[in-house]
Amino acid sequence: MTENENILEVKNLHVNFHTYAGEVKAIRDVSFSLKEGETLAIVGESGSGKSVTTKTLMGLNARNAIIPEGELIFKGKDLLKNSEKDWQHIRGNEISMIFQDPMTSLDPTMRIGNQIAEPLIKHKGMNKKAALSRALELMQQVGIPDPEIHIRDYPHQWSGGMRQRAVIAIALAAEPDILIADEPTTALDVTIQAQIMHMMAELQQNINSSIIFITHDLGVVAGFAHKVAVMYAGEIVEYGSVEEIFYNPQHPYTWGLLDSMPTVDTDSDRLTSIPGTPPDLLNPPKGDAFAARNKFALAIDSEEEPPFFKVSETHSAKTWLLDPRAPKVEPSDNIKKRWARWAEMSKATERLRERDTNGGADA
Repeated sequence: MTENENILEVKNLHVNFHTYAGEVKAIRDVSFSLKEGETLAIVGESGSGKSVTTKTLMGLNARNAIIPEGELIFKGKDLLKNSEKDWQHIRGNEISMIFQDPMTSLDPTMRIGNQIAEPLIKHKGMNKKAALSRALELMQQVGIPDPEIHIRDYPHQWSGGMRQRAVIAIALAAEPDILIADEPTTALDVTIQAQIMHMMAELQQNINSSIIFITHDLGVVAGFAHKVAVMYAGEIVEYGSVEEIFYNPQHPYTWGLLDSMPTVDTDSDRLTSIPGTPPDLLNPPKGDAFAARNKFALAIDSEEEPPFFKVSETHSAKTWLLDPRAPKVEPSDNIKKRWARWAEMSKATERLRERDTNGGADA
């Protein structure tokens, strides 16, 4: 696979769920791509379709799910044509997943070391002794102290941050081509969040794995992702590089997500929020799904769904505000103030990376 070739292409994916109340259209015409060694962040509120998208990539949707349309091209093969035997080979081997809650992801009756060794035995054909030896190395790589002592521990003996490191070790054990991280830092404090994110970035470089990172918090991915897909009501509404999404966002929903992020510069005693609630996907709205919550909504938003408007070769947004006939609107002054702050932080991060690259010498 060449450097610029996509390892994954999601094309026009639709996922519906049969329920007693009707058919929920959870994913509606989603498309994106992922290159080798690249990190894609998928962001949006709860219920926007982030987790359903990635569970579809793992073949883990509930039995009431149907996929009426779409393709999931992974290394040239459509995953939607997989048999269950094919999925068993891919899960935990070629595509792995870090789930949101490590306590429910780990088997409480099984020792941590055995859980890390399991994918090595299953997918790499290692014997138990060799797998446990490799498990010790993985525990050390993910920052678990004294792995020789703790390899026989059970999950309940560890803190939340330590359990999350164990889940990451399990996901990385078989050195997957794609690692899916479903809000892996949500239940952790900010210090541990930063440690986990830094560790994942380092491990990604070691095995050259691609990452799909699911989160509701844009701030978490600022210095981590290469590309960002913003999801709302089962659709991707904006797609671009992390710099484009942070410094030149075009969709009002992206503005709302950025505006609601607390920072050290926040001087209000109340956090900003996006008014209203997402639409009912039993009966998706006729026009723009975000229209009812968009203070800049145009008359056409309630009548016709917007197409993707191209902002650059790598950046597009699904909003009528980008139509040449639309009035000119801009994000809030609060967002513009934050851009200056983020620019300073980005420069500081880049200096740290240069220092690390130079072996610790000052850049």
